[in-house]
Amino acid sequence: MPKRQFDYEQKFESLKQKVRELRDASSGMDINLVTEIEEIEKRMDGLRSDKYQQLTPWEKILLIRQPERPTSRDYIERLCDDWIELHGDRFYGEDRAIISGIGSFKGLPVTVIGHQKGRDTGENIRNNFGMPHPEGYRKVERMLLQAQKFERPVITFIDTAGAYPGVGAEERGQAWAISRVLMTLSALKVPVVAVITGEGGSGGALALAVSDRLIMFSHAVFSVASSEACASILWRDLEKVEEMATALRITAADLLRFGIIDEIIEEPPGGAQQDMEAMVSLMGASIKSHLDELLVLEPGKLLELRCRKLRNNGLTPEC
Repeated sequence: MPKRQFDYEQKFESLKQKVRELRDASSGMDINLVTEIEEIEKRMDGLRSDKYQQLTPWEKILLIRQPERPTSRDYIERLCDDWIELHGDRFYGEDRAIISGIGSFKGLPVTVIGHQKGRDTGENIRNNFGMPHPEGYRKVERMLLQAQKFERPVITFIDTAGAYPGVGAEERGQAWAISRVLMTLSALKVPVVAVITGEGGSGGALALAVSDRLIMFSHAVFSVASSEACASILWRDLEKVEEMATALRITAADLLRFGIIDEIIEEPPGGAQQDMEAMVSLMGASIKSHLDELLVLEPGKLLELRCRKLRNNGLTPEC
């Protein structure tokens, strides 16, 4: 049976606590074990680092689903000065699964949009676990057109298991709303930089991934559908979800090799949640570098290169 929770950090912390207890006990007995204990701690840190370099695709999925992992709001508030959140699709209502607004990024006015999960059960329920409804995607479309009108670059943050598949969402035009966002992003006359920070699942993630540059955290995943959905559809067996995660080629390393993403931002051992400030710094530098390259392009050239990039997806020999 596949694991349902990533518990490596808890086990590692438990082991560290035992080493600390050994250090305290030895100091009270006039037994000098400082050198030996330091060697054990060094060895433990090395093993931990190696473990995170060799995570399986399913372990990456479990890691990025941890509630401690930073959300889009966490990144936006640290990347942008004078951040102002904007709400609603001007048609039906507000969708808390999508966060959007305007801000200043390193002195540059930008529009920012992202999937927004929750920190706890209550917030996840209010945000529908980061799975947007049609009104969420209509809000995205509104923000994109506003960005084009005021010539603001767009930064998107992707972290969702997928668009909400409920009856109400389908009745209100979920597929149509997503397709409108895809069309709008494809023809947008301002630069778009997208960052996959966690789970990039199905069309719900793709809706924010059409871009000039696609960046991905090293433990993030990006897939046509969740591993659970694929295992259920293809094999009718959720017990094969771990095997399906491997078969889908969803990791950053796979996608960089296929030419689908443009850059990987390495996470520290333990994931982005272990050092969010460092991740914000690395991500900010990466986004700034890509925007500097894109902002000098005329709109026509920008659209030509974006179209070429999208058409070339999946044409590499590795695919």
